Amino acid sequence: MPPHPSAADIIALYQRHADKWDQDRGKTLFERPWLDRFSTALAPGLPILDLGCGSGEPMARYLVDQGHAVMGVDTSPGAIDLCRRRFPDQRWLVADMRTLALPDRFGGIVAWHSFFHLTPDDQRAMFPIFARHAAPGAAVMFTSGPEHGERIGEYHGDPLYHASLAPAEYEALLAANGFRVLSYVPEDATCGGATVWLTKFK
Repeated sequence: MPPHPSAADIIALYQRHADKWDQDRGKTLFERPWLDRFSTALAPGLPILDLGCGSGEPMARYLVDQGHAVMGVDTSPGAIDLCRRRFPDQRWLVADMRTLALPDRFGGIVAWHSFFHLTPDDQRAMFPIFARHAAPGAAVMFTSGPEHGERIGEYHGDPLYHASLAPAEYEALLAANGFRVLSYVPEDATCGGATVWLTKFK
């Protein structure tokens, strides 16, 4: 069964609503406990790759304020423009995570509330991309859904696509690409109901 048509509109949706999303997101960092766990697991001395970084607020800001160098990637030029204005000393790139092929390796990779906008097949294809960009010992953290399926939300009148694989398939893909799971919490009530994976590269 092909993905819902809204899956192909994610890039355009976030570009249309870049400024509004930045306002709606706010600066409350309820993700801080997970970011702290992620920071503890990083391979030292290397930058962090933030996939689907949005406007850089508040997650990238927290990482930068903790002394980490960040490279942010997003498909929305509007969001990347906001990042460049806010954090001119960091690196920001307009690019699609599904085709990313950077020469760098990173001490940590985060794909928070971005990875789950990809179709199931695109998610499967991301694990070799994570591995290609992860330094030995790197931490990789991403959010998914709690079970296999597609869900269509809504953002300012536009259908907003989400998808997830089953937890067992994520575990198999992680293991096949050199990652071990440090922590997995489905629908974490302390983090807005996010389903979070924190993993470590070989």
